[in-house]
Amino acid sequence: MNLPLSPGDGYLRTELLVKRFDDVVAVDEVSLSIKKGEIFALLGSSGCGKSTLLRMLAGFEKPTSGAVVLNGVDIATFPPYERPINMMFQSYALFPHLTIWDNIAFGLKREGMPKAQIQQRVEEMLNLVQMTALAKRKPHQLSGGQQQRVALARSLAKKPQLLLLDEPLGALDRKLRERTQFELVNIIESVGVTCVMVTHDQEEAMTMASRIAVMSHGRVLQVGTPKEIYEYPNSRFVADFIGSINLFEGRVTLDEADRCEVTTEHGVVCVGHGISGAAGMAVAVAVRPEKIHIARERPPVSHNLFTGKVREIAYFGSYSTFIVEMPGGRTVKITGTNALRAGGGITWDDPVFFWWDDAAPVVLTH
Repeated sequence: MNLPLSPGDGYLRTELLVKRFDDVVAVDEVSLSIKKGEIFALLGSSGCGKSTLLRMLAGFEKPTSGAVVLNGVDIATFPPYERPINMMFQSYALFPHLTIWDNIAFGLKREGMPKAQIQQRVEEMLNLVQMTALAKRKPHQLSGGQQQRVALARSLAKKPQLLLLDEPLGALDRKLRERTQFELVNIIESVGVTCVMVTHDQEEAMTMASRIAVMSHGRVLQVGTPKEIYEYPNSRFVADFIGSINLFEGRVTLDEADRCEVTTEHGVVCVGHGISGAAGMAVAVAVRPEKIHIARERPPVSHNLFTGKVREIAYFGSYSTFIVEMPGGRTVKITGTNALRAGGGITWDDPVFFWWDDAAPVVLTH
């Protein structure tokens, strides 16, 4: 018998959740707290444990130890069909021989819902995903984006307490995926269902999720909003995994309340805040490419100023990327909008200056 646990902050909680396959630890003591109505992303590369974690939430994998608490009840031992949860797979898993209407109605019929209620609920779902006009079509007569919306409608039809999405947009091409991200978020938020999604696509997670858990080797390294994860990574791995980053290894040579200095082989990096670190501590200074300025003429700044030679330029329409080689061979990636670069005239093999503000760097201790 599963008794309700003491209420915590999260509508969905995992408590020291572990999953072992023989000698391999796929999920290693993961504790998460997810709010009601939140879209929460598990983000990481292949093999990090995110899909195994999702399958434990769904009931397809039994935890080796730990708890899965939904609305105050530990459901870790419940079979999938007893959980108020629905999962949408990357392949959508629509029945090819059924119409769109019947695909959405399938789960409701199996539950024995009265015919009139099924009719009303299916019509609500078709209207929600704007597929009413295509209700009589079969899945193969729909585009990938349309199939994705039908799969979502079917997942929401039973009014689950928790919706699980496994790489929800992985089957779509890039342009359709970008457009569908916003559609999906709007639909989920309009229903108010709590949602956990798995993705290896950082852009997808940043666009869709209200909070993100970055995973590696079965462990959660950092949880935060997209802005927190991007602007304030807590480790070298998170900084490098989310977006592009320039890392400068060095040692702390000054640490005061409002500033610190890190001496690297390329010079001293000044940071506009203290880190409460010991002198001589080995750290890395992380600077995002878009926070670095570049010019052919020496700017009127006195610190965080470096020199190099342009080795590569990539033009992406709205922005350009420069790969600058510093003395000694180290390369730095710099990006900037082309509106700001207009007339700058920087080209291959140009000697350049580049610099950043004191607020741009993040100091990482591990």
